[in-house]
Amino acid sequence: MKKSLKPLASKDKKQLLALIKKQWEADFKPELVFFINEKQKIYAVHKDIAKIDLSGARINTVGMYFGEQKKGELRLSIEGSQLIGPTAKKNVVELDKEEVLEWLRGVDLHKEGDWSGFVIVTHNDDFMGTGKYTQDKRILNFVPKARRLILGELP
Repeated sequence: MKKSLKPLASKDKKQLLALIKKQWEADFKPELVFFINEKQKIYAVHKDIAKIDLSGARINTVGMYFGEQKKGELRLSIEGSQLIGPTAKKNVVELDKEEVLEWLRGVDLHKEGDWSGFVIVTHNDDFMGTGKYTQDKRILNFVPKARRLILGELP
């Protein structure tokens, strides 16, 4: 494997899961192996990857982009929010249809609530990533530009 991508040690995985529990009160017990790169981006892959001989492979990333860890906080990717969201009991923001359209266009939302730090954004049963809730009651949008809606409506 590429030297910049390394598996999370057992201790670091426990810290990651504790961070998830603290931020979202999520009972997340994955059968996943986590990898982290030099930019603190975390990737998740099923534990069966250990059965594959990757010693001769040139790999830049492995698995699914799960999120990014910075300054003791975890910002989940859209896919990371889909894994954590179903068991999250705290810092989950439900959007209405109009707010969803704005969110998917990359717009920060003004919304009042009892949240803190990174929040999981949902609409009905769909998980749409995470945003950062600020003191001025905004949810900062982290939807990647390549995944934003340009025009259109939800079906």
